Formats: sequence, C-alpha cells, structure tokens
Amino acid sequence: MFAYVGSFTTAKREARGDGIHVYRVDPATGAWTHVQHVGDLTNPSYLALSPDQSFLYSVHGNEDYATAFALDAKTGHAKLLNRAATGGINGVRQAIDRAGKIMVVANYASGTVAVLAIAPDGSLADQHQLVALSGEPGPHRTQQTGPLPHDIVFDPSGRFVLVPDKGLDRVFAFRFEAVSGRLTPTEQGSVQTRPGAGPRHLAFHPKLPIVWVLNELDSTTATYSWDTGTGALKPIQVITTLPTDFTGTSTTAEIAVTPDGRFVYCSNRGHDSVAIYAADATSGLLAPNGWQPTQGAGPRFVCLDPAGRFLYAANEQGDTIVTFRVDAASGELAPTGQVIQNASPVTIVFAGK
Repeated sequence: MFAYVGSFTTAKREARGDGIHVYRVDPATGAWTHVQHVGDLTNPSYLALSPDQSFLYSVHGNEDYATAFALDAKTGHAKLLNRAATGGINGVRQAIDRAGKIMVVANYASGTVAVLAIAPDGSLADQHQLVALSGEPGPHRTQQTGPLPHDIVFDPSGRFVLVPDKGLDRVFAFRFEAVSGRLTPTEQGSVQTRPGAGPRHLAFHPKLPIVWVLNELDSTTATYSWDTGTGALKPIQVITTLPTDFTGTSTTAEIAVTPDGRFVYCSNRGHDSVAIYAADATSGLLAPNGWQPTQGAGPRFVCLDPAGRFLYAANEQGDTIVTFRVDAASGELAPTGQVIQNASPVTIVFAGK
C-alpha cells in the first residue's frame, strides 16, 4: 500500500512544503517508508484517486487548475500527465465519479463548482460546466463574505453530489447525470445550517442514510437524515467538537469515519485534538467518546487507513504526520510512536491493499 501526501508550498500560505511525497505503508504496523518526492508543484493541497487507483488528481491552493498523475502500482511512483482549468480560484476539494470519467471540483475563492471530463488515459480536460453558488452570507464578518464551497462529495449511489458552503451556511445538493457529466440542483436545492456554523466538510455513513457535516466556525458536527431518492437533507442533531472546559479559540478541519460506521473523528485546530464520537447503529446520532491530542499544531487533515486500523493526523503547522492505533471496540486512539516529518501536510490518500 502507498500513501500520497499533499502540502502547502507558498509564502502566501506561510508554508514550508515542497510538493507531493509518496510513502510505502506496512498495513500491519502502519509504518511508512519514503519512496518518492514530486516537486515543482504549487500547493497540491488536496488529492483524490481514480476508482481503479491508476490515477491521482490534485487541486492547487490559490490556483485555477487541477493536475493528473499516472501511478505505478508496483513502485507507487507518480508521473505527471497534464493539468486542466477548473474555471475558478483555489480549488479545495475534488471528487471522482464511480466510472472514473468525471471530476467535480469545489472552487473556494470563486464560489463555484466545476465539472471536468477525464480521458481514458487519465488526463483531464478543462471544465465544461461551472455552477455558481448563491445565497445570503452568514454573520461572520471576515469568514463569511460570500459563497465559499469547501468540500464536494458523491453520495454512495453516485447519483448525487453534496457541497457544504462555509460562507453561506448551506449544504447544496445536486443530481449528477453520468452520461452528460453535468450537475443540476435537487428539488430541495440546499439546506441551511445554524447561522455562523460555517459548514466545511462532510461524510456519509457507510450503511445508513445519514450524513455528518463538520462545521468549521462554531466547532460542531451536525447529523442529517438523507433521502436516497430525492437527495434531501434534514438536520436531526448538532454536537460540539470541543470539551466543555476548553475556553480558547479553535476551528474544525476534517472528518473521518471508520469503515463500519461505528466511530466518527473530527479534528480541532487550536485545541489541536481529534474529537472521537460513537455513532448509534440505528439512528446515526453521535455521542462524545473523548479527545485525543494530535501531538502537533494545526491538524488540518485526519484520515483512516482503508482497513480502519490506524488514524493519521496531518499537523499542518507542526510539520508532522502522527500515527494512532484505533481501538476496534471503543474507537479510542493510541499513539504508536511513529511521527513522519513532512512539511505543511494537508492531505493524505492511500492506494493499494
């Protein structure tokens, strides 16, 4: 198995990163060994794999394009194929459809969602659809000045796409037409969050019709019921990501869910921790199950390995990736002692088994 780590690289981001780093991963121990550095890249800030794991795609912070790479299954090495226009600035997230033919991108600074075609050889075409998001901005004077889509996720069926918008306090829902490769709003269109919540990232329950939305600005996680036929969302719970005795400043960053859906993890920047939730097996409602320090500053990203045995915390400000073993019974996290030095890490994806 291989891990691909993206980073921030520019002075504007106050970054120290230098591109994409590739590591060989021991699935049994979680140990990483460095195998490649892909340099000459500007802010490869989020990475996504094609369904067959033959290709890797990156969006680039503060830029207006995405890049495609071919992956060598034996060595893990990534080779640049091409780059294509996203039609907007600061692509922060992308997702690939189940057929591996379409990539959708959330353009944070431009308030748009872009749709790009993927050729059989894995290369990208310039965007062929650009959807502008609109609505009333939230109350935060500096963080909610307009539409700011921060994530984009296909539902498990591949027929819908959800986009949490931090600036508008809304989660947008689109139908995806695989043949034409285009998005159209659902009948509901969007659902509003609490004012000032700042929805940032989301994740689907792997089995139940449940969506969890991580709110950046008010440090909460919201649980929504999901109508698999219409794509409609209904809020049913909001819970804090912070301990009740924490009185400092903190914002959330990333959400990760175990493969069985029993546990949900959310990272806090400021408190510098991972909030651990247990998810009810019937309702999907969350209950707090403790907090694990990430042993570094600014955990912008957390993820689980494909088997759900290990959680990795990418401490953007601490320049480390810290490994934690997941307790299968309780969901609690225990440091393994492995700390990978990687400057300004902001994303991790795994390829292989």
